[in-house]
Amino acid sequence: MKRFLQLIMLVSAVSITAQNNTAYWQQHVNYTMDVDVDVANYKYNGTQNLVYTNNSPDVLEKVFYHLYFNAFQPGSEMDARVGSIIDPDKRMVVNKGTKENPFYESRIAKLKPDQVGYLNVMTLQQNGIDVNYKAEGTVLIVALNNPIQPGETVTFDMTFEGQIPEMIRRAGRNSEDGVALSMAQWYPKMAEYDFEGWHADAYIAREFHGVWGNFDVTLHLDKKYTVGGTGYLQNPQEIGHGYEDKTKPLTIKKGKKHSWHFVAPNVHDFTWAADPDFKHDILKTKSGTQLHFLYKNNKKYANAWKEIQPLTEKALDYFNETIGPYPWKQYSVIQGGDGGMEYAMCTLISGGETLGSIIGTVFHELAHAWFQQLLATNESKHSWMDEGCTTYIATLASNKILKNKGDKPKSDNYSRYFYLVNAEIEEPLTTHADRFNTNTAFSTASYTKGSMFLTQLNYIIGEDNVKKSLKKYYDDFKFKHPTPNDFQRVAEKVSGIQLDWYLNEWIETIHTIDYAIAKVEENNITLARVGQMPMPIDVRVTYSDGSFQDFYIPLKMMKGEKPSTATLKRDWAWSNRFYSFSTPKEIKKVEIDISSLMADINRGNNVFFNY
Repeated sequence: MKRFLQLIMLVSAVSITAQNNTAYWQQHVNYTMDVDVDVANYKYNGTQNLVYTNNSPDVLEKVFYHLYFNAFQPGSEMDARVGSIIDPDKRMVVNKGTKENPFYESRIAKLKPDQVGYLNVMTLQQNGIDVNYKAEGTVLIVALNNPIQPGETVTFDMTFEGQIPEMIRRAGRNSEDGVALSMAQWYPKMAEYDFEGWHADAYIAREFHGVWGNFDVTLHLDKKYTVGGTGYLQNPQEIGHGYEDKTKPLTIKKGKKHSWHFVAPNVHDFTWAADPDFKHDILKTKSGTQLHFLYKNNKKYANAWKEIQPLTEKALDYFNETIGPYPWKQYSVIQGGDGGMEYAMCTLISGGETLGSIIGTVFHELAHAWFQQLLATNESKHSWMDEGCTTYIATLASNKILKNKGDKPKSDNYSRYFYLVNAEIEEPLTTHADRFNTNTAFSTASYTKGSMFLTQLNYIIGEDNVKKSLKKYYDDFKFKHPTPNDFQRVAEKVSGIQLDWYLNEWIETIHTIDYAIAKVEENNITLARVGQMPMPIDVRVTYSDGSFQDFYIPLKMMKGEKPSTATLKRDWAWSNRFYSFSTPKEIKKVEIDISSLMADINRGNNVFFNY
């Protein structure tokens, strides 16, 4: 009996430990950085105090930092990838390959020593004691003097130096628009550690993952430059920029440089841009968020960057209502970079000669303030979760605000997915962002097929349930790192429908949807599942007397039904290739999925006419 009780106690202890290990947790950081920038030679040096809290149940023997700017050097992993992929980003290559040498020539390979980017850690201490570290390309490996215990907080003090590269991708100097400094991923950044372990991926030019925390950053640079970016400016009266409180006197200090002091609470990155010719507009929205716009002060860009401002407020209002309230008091749209890229409390946007050239990008990047900066998924492993959800919600916003067509989901962007399937170059959405075989497969999967996950979900669980799911997803997982399973479970709780099959088929495989009308005899209809992926089916039957009737056939694996006014039929088990049902009248026409929201790769077999 005593041994039995001991066994019960041991099993209970193991169960409690397992439960504790599966409880949600995330690491936390507090950065304090002081950085001096020499705009003449594009070099900078700084100090970083990083307070790191290990909220995991694990003992950490090492830590890792990202050194992103080291990617912009000849021979780097990014350089090698640009030269070997068959369809490289055109911004990153010099010329197309030849028959004799089919590989493209990377722009990185041609950078001279004064054009490359680098980020070097000069000294590093853990709790005041030097630690051993080694840089391997874009990753710094730190061997800790003392392991970091669960629940322990330690302090890392660092000095570092960097050189801003020529603009190749996202960050750099002297962009095509003439913006002097686009400073994204510019500092030694602690890698994320979560339930899957360390995410110390080399930088190949794809996506990011960061630790939630607070940033206190002071930038020293030439007085001629105006700075915008992440966080709230703390000392506007000292630099005469963004100065609004007239009760406080200006206290501009003498010298050649201004010190810009920013504080950013509860973010997972810090980005900034600077130029001596930035114009800075502030729009105080009715929702309370200040929208800042920084752009080149010339006739080429003036009109579009003015016209974009009220439309940005409309998009902000739409996302606030559709997803959830934007929590920070400020958001900045900044001219810089090489296209559009989302960052904490801001985005970098290139171009703007016309409103049409930037409006779609601004809407998309602003939507990323929710799907990535608030719902901080692992972009490298689940790029579809931020890019796909962002594409979906930004498209709805554009349809309503710009086209005045409402925000009903449509299948307008399915053609890119169909091209991927027909070209036989599709890869599962579970593929790591860096390791897609082609850029075409990556972008179409992440943006188009990722967006279709939500568009098609409207077909499966109903539009109202999708709207409720997005809001609950935001409420449950803002300021966290949600996974695909987290969104699936939210949608299941909202709809009462099981969705594991859908996540598996659409995200983890490249199975395709193809349903057909196999046979119609008198009042009997037989449908066939031709493709591998099962789906619930909506059918409209038009009768000989001109009336019609809608039928809804749930998928058996769903264990539930969407709200529908259609006539409910018995469910369809996926293992059965065929399904038959009868109608009360003589049939003239049968149509599968009149909404076209189901991504059926062959709609030619979806319609039957009885001539």
